[in-house]
Amino acid sequence: MLNLIEEPIKKTMKKHENLAEMEKQIKIDRISNLPWDVLDTILVRLPLRDAARTSILSSKWRYKWTNLSQFILNDKCIRNFISDKASRWIEIRQIIDQVQSNHNGPIEKFKLAAYCCPNYSDLDQWIRFLIEKGIKELIIQEFSVIKHFKLPDSVFCGPKLSHLELYGCILRLPSSFKGFDCLKILHLSHVLITSDTLEHLIRNCSVLEKLTLLNLQNPAHVRIYNPNLKYVKVDSAFEDICLEHSLLLASVDIRMLPKNQGTTLQHPEQGKVCTLIRVFGSLRGINRLSLSNQFLEFLANKDVPERLPTPFNSLMALELKEIRFASLKGIAASISILRSSPNLKDLLVTVYPCDEISKPVMDLVTAQLLSDFYFDQLKVVKIRGIIGTRIEWEFLRLILAHSPVLESMTIVKFRGERLSESFLQEVERASNHVKFISLAL
Repeated sequence: MLNLIEEPIKKTMKKHENLAEMEKQIKIDRISNLPWDVLDTILVRLPLRDAARTSILSSKWRYKWTNLSQFILNDKCIRNFISDKASRWIEIRQIIDQVQSNHNGPIEKFKLAAYCCPNYSDLDQWIRFLIEKGIKELIIQEFSVIKHFKLPDSVFCGPKLSHLELYGCILRLPSSFKGFDCLKILHLSHVLITSDTLEHLIRNCSVLEKLTLLNLQNPAHVRIYNPNLKYVKVDSAFEDICLEHSLLLASVDIRMLPKNQGTTLQHPEQGKVCTLIRVFGSLRGINRLSLSNQFLEFLANKDVPERLPTPFNSLMALELKEIRFASLKGIAASISILRSSPNLKDLLVTVYPCDEISKPVMDLVTAQLLSDFYFDQLKVVKIRGIIGTRIEWEFLRLILAHSPVLESMTIVKFRGERLSESFLQEVERASNHVKFISLAL
């Protein structure tokens, strides 16, 4: 009888032991035995330093991290106590050496974003290695110093590149360069490049959608010809700019830096027609526009029209940066753009503080107050950096008196106390529902 009872118990216990053993085995191998594409998807989401730490799990894991499809080398990869820029690069080079020695398969993305002083011979070799691995996203960001290293020609033979971001290099196109067929994002910062090279590069990126040019060295003329571009940002010194044949442009951000000690040279084309019309006359699809005061002055090289021949019917958001209310050209171009934007909803103006009062500017703004045009769609206005000059008040009055559906106006004062709401309520306005937000820096 006892045996009849013990036998089922033994079988049950045996079964549980087997299950426990199986569970133990599953727990040990569940992650290790995942397909590599699944492991890669998991590991690339970790900081590279954490992914490298998996090498201590077992001999099976020792070099798994070196076979990742993406590598982001930033300050987190460097030990905190290392401050010397050359020593920081040595830490990065050790990572690069291990990857080059053990990596099998493709590398889709590489990003260098560590504050260091790279050895350019190492960097050149590494870039060549990445191109051989079929890199799609090559991103090299800010170093501690700029020495302008020569970018290897192999970069221009990368048929799979879809995102190229370069910093502090010399960019010359090899004679064999036929274009980037897959490149959608191009970002150049502190790059030494000629006007012709830049134009040729942009023209030969057949699917380019986003272009960013920051502090370029050398190009006198920025000529942007590309029918697929949707976003352009230029923050650099130049003598002339052309945006022709970029009909899909939806977002444009241009900040013109002084060139030749503040003197802007005049391109021969500028004598033909007002530069405002020449640069923006054919761009009808823009919905976001951001322009600096220096660039606005550049646009106003001849008689500035009250409105552009072709209005910005799609423009919803406009930013006017570093506006100088003593600059007749800058204010004239600003008002022309405002009057050419019938569907504008958001306006942001940042003011460069200036005590100087210009009578021509005052007369221009006062004349606009008496005109019969209205910002029929304008709902949100933000003005930052005013100091309280009369011309600034006249501009505020202009916006308030000609914006019948305005919902909010935020005013940030640079000096002294913020404006009292009671004072603002006394200003004549076209909208009875506007809410004032007054702040002080």
